[in-house]
Amino acid sequence: MFQGLGLSSLAESVYLAMLQHPDEGLDVLSRRLHVDHDQLRVALDELTGISLLQVFPGRPGPKAVRPEVGLSALVARQQAEMARRHQQIEEGTAALSLLLAERAESRPADSASDADANSEIERLSGIDAIRDRLSRLARSCEWEACSFMPGGAQSEENLNASRVLDAEAIERGVRVRTVYQDSVRNHKPTLEYAQWLGGLGSEVRTTASLPLRMLVVDRRVAVVPLEPAEGGTAAIVISSVGVITALTALFNSVWRSATALGACRRRDDDGLSSQERQVLRLLAAGLTDEAIARQLGVSVRTARRVAADLHTRLGARSRFQAGAQAVSRAWITPDDLE
Repeated sequence: MFQGLGLSSLAESVYLAMLQHPDEGLDVLSRRLHVDHDQLRVALDELTGISLLQVFPGRPGPKAVRPEVGLSALVARQQAEMARRHQQIEEGTAALSLLLAERAESRPADSASDADANSEIERLSGIDAIRDRLSRLARSCEWEACSFMPGGAQSEENLNASRVLDAEAIERGVRVRTVYQDSVRNHKPTLEYAQWLGGLGSEVRTTASLPLRMLVVDRRVAVVPLEPAEGGTAAIVISSVGVITALTALFNSVWRSATALGACRRRDDDGLSSQERQVLRLLAAGLTDEAIARQLGVSVRTARRVAADLHTRLGARSRFQAGAQAVSRAWITPDDLE
């Protein structure tokens, strides 16, 4: 129930039992939950560390903090942490894009692929060169392939090109993890492809927006576009350990907060979906409806509808006013207004 807030299953069971039976001692609680005292102590320490237990003067043993107080504070901390991580991801993505562009421009581009055997960076020019390199990487993958697939709906050509490679990798025992944008749930061909991947044993999640398109293979080599915008025909193949470590951390950060494809997209305590909260951030950042639509992989009409609905809920007449109202309600942070 509360594992999404960072509680272990045992800590959750202990907390709920202490709420239901506030006057029971720890010995009775241990027997009720069929755990030994050491396990119970670990769970109590975990709950105390996140302020869900409190010791009151004159009363023996810790007591469970009321959920409307303790869990609300925990949710608020989680939301603040997610906002901080989102900001770090955006800053890291911008810095990475700049680094890759600078390194690519410093190398000659006389052919579609201009790497030598010892190079840490390889520039690919043209969609055919990119697809050929992706195909070779997919077939050489030994144990893990992680990818971001932004842009919402994927083209039929891209889906067909990936089908055989994905199936072969999964059959070899490769762990395939893919993050799409939430909007693919409304595009039948892409959704069916993602569900097909899941049926083969792949792991698929979705999130409101993605920082860039990328593939990381065996945590040793990655492919990212030279320009973040969709439709580019130049890409970079990287084998630099430092950059691969950063890209893997970026992927894992997004993966942890993304929603499994088969799970319902839940609204938070403010009644906001992850897509709506991201629209608020983009509105506050001054992006146009067209730019928001590109970020979320949705149509401009959908972006306008979501933005208009948020304006109505906030009682705002302008984007600036919507941003100010969202900050006052703690729906976004002041940093999102920069």
